[in-house]
Amino acid sequence: MKIQENYSLKNYNTFGVDVSAKYFAEVTSENELIEALQFAKRQALRPLFVGGGSNILFTKDFEGLVIQLNLQGITEELLSDDEVLVTSKAGENWHEFVQFCLEKNYGGLENLSLIPGNVGTSPMQNIGAYGREIKDSFVSCKVLNLETLETEIFINEECKFGYRESIFKRERKGEFVILEVTFKLTRKNHQLKTEYGAIKTELEKMGIENPTIQEISAAVINIRQSKLPDPKILGNAGSFFKNPSITKNQFLEVQKKYPDMPNYPNGDLVKIPAGWLIEQCGWKGKQIGNVASHELQALVIVNKTGKASGQEIYDFSAQIIDSVAEKFGIELEREVNIL
Repeated sequence: MKIQENYSLKNYNTFGVDVSAKYFAEVTSENELIEALQFAKRQALRPLFVGGGSNILFTKDFEGLVIQLNLQGITEELLSDDEVLVTSKAGENWHEFVQFCLEKNYGGLENLSLIPGNVGTSPMQNIGAYGREIKDSFVSCKVLNLETLETEIFINEECKFGYRESIFKRERKGEFVILEVTFKLTRKNHQLKTEYGAIKTELEKMGIENPTIQEISAAVINIRQSKLPDPKILGNAGSFFKNPSITKNQFLEVQKKYPDMPNYPNGDLVKIPAGWLIEQCGWKGKQIGNVASHELQALVIVNKTGKASGQEIYDFSAQIIDSVAEKFGIELEREVNIL
C-alpha cells in the first residue's frame, strides 16, 4: 500500500470536481485498510472512504486521508433449490455485481440495475429504484469498527433501513466502514416487480408480456439511459435530492392549489416526486454558470461545463431548495453527501 500526498480527487467523484486530498491510499485487503487507518490515527487525520464516488460532493480540499476501498471478490452459497446467498466485497461495482447475479439467474436485484457506485456503499443509504430497495434482499454486512479495528456483523434489522437511510448514515455515522455485503436471492421463483414507474410501459415497447428478470433489468437500463446522463460524459451524482414525504393534511392543502401533483401514499405520509416539484419551479434544463439541472430529469444536477466547483454545485442546489420551499412549502433534502 502506498500513501500519497496532495492527491487529486477529480477521478474519484462522479461530479468531476477538481479538489485534492492531503493524503490518499488505495487498499485492496483488510490488512491494508487497517494499516491505512493506523497511519491516520498516528497523524491525527480524519479518514474518508470512497468507492465509486457517486454520492459525494466535495466543496473544498479534504485535509485528511482519503481511502479508496478496492476490496474485490464475490462468493455464493446455495441454500436450497430456490435460494442462494451471494456475498460481494465492498469494492465491486454495483451494476456489474447486479449483472453477475443476473447471468446466474439470481433474482431480486434486477430493478436496481445501472445505479452508480460500489457494493460497499449500497447499505449506507439503502439504495433503491422502481419499487425495490436493497433491504428487500439484504441479509447482512461485515464492517470494520473504526475505533477498535475489529470486524462486526450487522444483520438486516440492526441496520435500521429506511427511505435512503440506515444506521450507518444517521446514529452510527462515521463509526464503521463496510467490507462486504450478503444478499439472499432467488434461483427459480422470482418475485417480479414491474408496476412501478415506467417499467411496464418500457416492457410493452420491447414487446414483452411475461418478462424474465434479465428483461426487467434491460427495461430499467433503457429507462435510466433515456433520462439520466452518463457521469463519464457529464459530471453528476444521479438523483441529488430525496423524494419528500409530507403529512396527508399538508398534501391536501397543497393539492388544492396543484390538483395535478403526482403523489404516492406511504403509510401516514404522502411521497411527492422531487423532480416534479423542481420542474414546476422552472429549474429543468436551467443553467447558472457552470452548473445546470439536467434537461431530461430535473432531479439531476450536472457539472455542465466540466469546470464547476463543488461550492458552485452546492449553491445551485440551495437555490432549488429555496424555490421549492417558497412555492410549495415543502423542504427538499439533499441525497448526496456534502463535504
